[in-house]
Amino acid sequence: MTRASNTQGVVLSKDGLPGWLDPVVHAVETVEPLQLSRFLPPEDGAGRQSAVLILFGEGDGDQGPELLLMERSSSLRSHAGQPSFPGGALDPEDGDPTGDGPLRAALREAEEETGLDPAGVQLFGVLPKLYIPVSGFVVTPVLGWWREPTPVGVVDPNETARVFTVPVADLTDPANRVTVTHPSGFLGPAFLVESTLVWGFTAGVIDRLLHYSGWERPWDPEKQVPLDWRS
Repeated sequence: MTRASNTQGVVLSKDGLPGWLDPVVHAVETVEPLQLSRFLPPEDGAGRQSAVLILFGEGDGDQGPELLLMERSSSLRSHAGQPSFPGGALDPEDGDPTGDGPLRAALREAEEETGLDPAGVQLFGVLPKLYIPVSGFVVTPVLGWWREPTPVGVVDPNETARVFTVPVADLTDPANRVTVTHPSGFLGPAFLVESTLVWGFTAGVIDRLLHYSGWERPWDPEKQVPLDWRS
């Protein structure tokens, strides 16, 4: 799906960010690739270049800051039905994957999938590129501040099943933290929030961001749930 997008002249800027984002900014500036994941891009350059948008908003009421997430359509070929950050593969018009291409792709994909207005987003950091072996994606996580929130929701049901926000406080709540057990034998961090199980690549990045930002609270990794936890 292609739509006209306001992603021209994208830049990274830390000017005017709220103080509560300082620990995240520090984490982004200091974290090493292997501190985020043992799956790093293949040295031979294989893999499809992609980007995701990790978007922090102020949130409403007393719940505090929040993250924007979505649930992928069950009909997609890759990661069907899985909660995730908005994002996807780079298109030729996004530009150089070693330059600002991932910034443009993260905003463009977020707009296409959630209706997000890129004009209200301030990008402030980029994490090291990571790799998802099961789908062959080389992913650049791009971090943003939702400076001017706008309505979001499902744009194309063939791509997106649901768009939602999660309070950071819910993600750090030990009661919502579990270890997911995959039929393949995979074990990984996961979050039971907003009536869904956030797991896989997305949960792994959130887990490491919470840890290196100093927001993590002690939780029990022995508390396990199966991938089909609702069955």
